Amino acid sequence: MYKIVGFPRSRAMRVIWLLEELGEPYELDPAFPQTETVKALNPTGKVPVLIDGDEVLTESIAICAYLADKYGQFTFPAGTVERARQDSFTQFGVDVLEGALWTAAKNSFIHPEEMRVPGIKNVCRLEFARGLETLEQRLGKGRYVMGETFTIADILLGSCLGWASNAKFELPDEGPVYDYFKRLKERPAFRATMAKVAEAA
Repeated sequence: MYKIVGFPRSRAMRVIWLLEELGEPYELDPAFPQTETVKALNPTGKVPVLIDGDEVLTESIAICAYLADKYGQFTFPAGTVERARQDSFTQFGVDVLEGALWTAAKNSFIHPEEMRVPGIKNVCRLEFARGLETLEQRLGKGRYVMGETFTIADILLGSCLGWASNAKFELPDEGPVYDYFKRLKERPAFRATMAKVAEAA
């Protein structure tokens, strides 16, 4: 059985969601970032951490890629054009959407107060809004970013949209991105994940 170390209302949510999609059992230790429990596993103090037997894995995207490749699900094979396109959505999500959200978070409650730059949050909101415009342009006619195939890129993007909603970033109330996020939230594994998040709140 896998063990996820990390408070569910964090990037640990991505790993929980993927394991729910895979139907694989896991144990959850809802540890907060920077606690001794986490630092003993990851020197950065960041969550999530995945324990697979004797192996300790860090960074949510790396963990999701490992699990998807291991089971041959929710990803396209390495070395294919489809995988490159899938990875481009993942990198876009990390760089543009998560980048804006993470910078805003660091300047809201993570950095020491004297080091925060409150005004930068307006820049983050602008960058995030432009990112959503790009995502809308890139979304095709399928249900997910890779057409009819749900992948870990959708998990990353869905988690960013959820993060934005919690952080009071503006999200569209109609249109392609709204419809896409709605489809993600309707997945049974997403609902199971949100139940875990609520349980740990």
